[in-house]
Amino acid sequence: MPSPVAIDPTHYAVVSAMITPAFFLTAASSMQISSNNRLARVVDRMRADIETLRGLPQGPARVEQEARIAIHRRRSYLVLAAVRMLYAAISAFVGTSLGIAVDAFFGYRMDLVPTGLAVVGVLLMFAASLCLGHEAKLGLRMLDRELDEQLAKDRLDAKE
Repeated sequence: MPSPVAIDPTHYAVVSAMITPAFFLTAASSMQISSNNRLARVVDRMRADIETLRGLPQGPARVEQEARIAIHRRRSYLVLAAVRMLYAAISAFVGTSLGIAVDAFFGYRMDLVPTGLAVVGVLLMFAASLCLGHEAKLGLRMLDRELDEQLAKDRLDAKE
């Protein structure tokens, strides 16, 4: 005798499948928070360097300061690109979850929609990671440059 309350197990499978993109969503959101913090630090650093630039006369020190600001600008654009890609990835993962539900509703006729959205989301996260890696490399190069300048200055001061 069938149960008076028949539960269709496919509904649970659909809900379970809809939850799966949440793992990617969590990763993208974590990267998004980190990227926003990085962008804020780069912008703060650039503002401090711009303030320093205002007090410098024309000459080698000003040229060096302008070069630093140009690197900060490049870094900010890289992080901004990553932030945009991560927002798009988050949208793709939400779309994946919704696509799974819509696909189930229409009898599994659009199976490429959720899969395509998931692939787009993962590719966007990958591209954002590349941008953030490049930005980190620029930041480290800048730090090395500043350290070399300070060490050279210290050596000159020690000789005098």
